[in-house]
Amino acid sequence: MNQNHSPKARFAGAGRLLLSATLALAALAPAARAQTVAATPPMGWNSWNHFACKVNDAVVRAAADAIASNGMKQAGYVYVNVDDCWQGQRDTSGVIHPNSRFPDMKALGDYVHSKGLKFGIYSSPGPKTCGGYEGSYRHEAQDAKQYASWGVDYLKYDWCSAERVYTPDQMPEVYKKMHDALASTGRPIVFSLCEYGLKSVWHWGPSIGGNSWRTTDDIEDNWNSMSAIGFAQNGLERFAGPGHWNDPDMLEVGNGRMNHEEYVTHMSLWCLLSAPLLAGNDLAKMTPDTLAILTNPEIIALDQDPKGAQAHRIWEEGPYELWSKPLADGSMAVGLFNRGEDAEKITLRLQDVGMMGSVTVRDLWGRKDLGKFSGTFSTDVPRHGVVVVRIHQ
Repeated sequence: MNQNHSPKARFAGAGRLLLSATLALAALAPAARAQTVAATPPMGWNSWNHFACKVNDAVVRAAADAIASNGMKQAGYVYVNVDDCWQGQRDTSGVIHPNSRFPDMKALGDYVHSKGLKFGIYSSPGPKTCGGYEGSYRHEAQDAKQYASWGVDYLKYDWCSAERVYTPDQMPEVYKKMHDALASTGRPIVFSLCEYGLKSVWHWGPSIGGNSWRTTDDIEDNWNSMSAIGFAQNGLERFAGPGHWNDPDMLEVGNGRMNHEEYVTHMSLWCLLSAPLLAGNDLAKMTPDTLAILTNPEIIALDQDPKGAQAHRIWEEGPYELWSKPLADGSMAVGLFNRGEDAEKITLRLQDVGMMGSVTVRDLWGRKDLGKFSGTFSTDVPRHGVVVVRIHQ
């Protein structure tokens, strides 16, 4: 047998190719590397909004089980992310270990992966996390290596106590330090910057390898918080695109303090904004209505559209707003939003979205074609509600 074609030689050659590919990934410029792991906005679940510091191994496994079995995985939700409060102590070598609620983080990551899903984790560039647990300050490379060894695919990196040891102007270099540490592991890891929109992060987030960056303070499960955050995203659309996304925070759908129409508005607006979709409810105890909102394929398709364009406001009158989003196939998605206190008929002038002549309009929540329209399209929109349409010629 020719030695160059022996199984051992082929194995060695494959290993060299794998090593070369790994090194090439690590060597990519941050912005280019970002596009390899978040070409569309990340979708999944995060423990914070519902469980906060009451999260544990069993909660995370239950979330993975739910996603894998209830249709969410097929809808695109793949990240199962542990937020704050998992950290224990560092050993004498400085290696971070989980606390007693997470007896084996590697085993947990393996369990998530066994479901065909991806595993996420949380830290802070400061000495402590928001919950007062161990942060990554002066342990960035060590922590990145540990995360990679656990099979981590996503890191949420929360500024919090970093303000005690860094000045605001240092924020970009501080975040780049962790990006570089993650890149050096050779493992593709989504890098989510959680800095509440400070220092106009959208200007520098892509250059330091951020896949997403928070544009606002924390969301709460109520209409005023959600609507104030979501509708304030106008003007940031030019900073979003494949690999780097504006993040108006996680979803509150199903947590119980908004009604059906308000949750539909929440989901619609986030999808039009090309925002990361991280469910924040208890997936193991979800109503059919919540699941239907989270998994509507035609709404999710707007968020995951390969063009990666973020919607912007094209019209506003009092509490009524129109937002449009161009899509890769040349069609246009439009959200007709009613932020008012009673139902109202809202009219879209088709020329305002570049549509002339006769067009076909499809209702994405109703999942039905509404017919042909010329000049204008009008529809009744409920209080705190929305109608989302897809328009093509």
